[in-house]
Amino acid sequence: MIFSLKVIYDEYVKISQRDILNSIDRETSGNFKKGLRAIVENIRCRPMYFAHKLKDAITGLGTDDDTLIRIIVSRPEIDMVQIKQCYLAITERTLFRDIMDDTSGDYKKMLCAIVGKN
Repeated sequence: MIFSLKVIYDEYVKISQRDILNSIDRETSGNFKKGLRAIVENIRCRPMYFAHKLKDAITGLGTDDDTLIRIIVSRPEIDMVQIKQCYLAITERTLFRDIMDDTSGDYKKMLCAIVGKN
């Protein structure tokens, strides 16, 4: 299924001379747009998709704790290594450091223990 969607995206670019995300942004809106973007981004690079979600959960006013917990707790260790690498690439900061700076107490200790320093 994933391979098929990647092939479809590649063919779409050849035919339309436009990236599928560009077309989604131009032609759709609201929750439908968000859903389509999530599917495409997840298929293209799952660790990068989760890194962006974590960045959105941590940056700005307040923390989206539900998203932060859901991603960190649900991703296996092997996946978390890749997510942390992608997070570093897009933010130039480590996920561990951002969790340390953005959370507190036992909650911070738990998340940091799951994510790990490196």
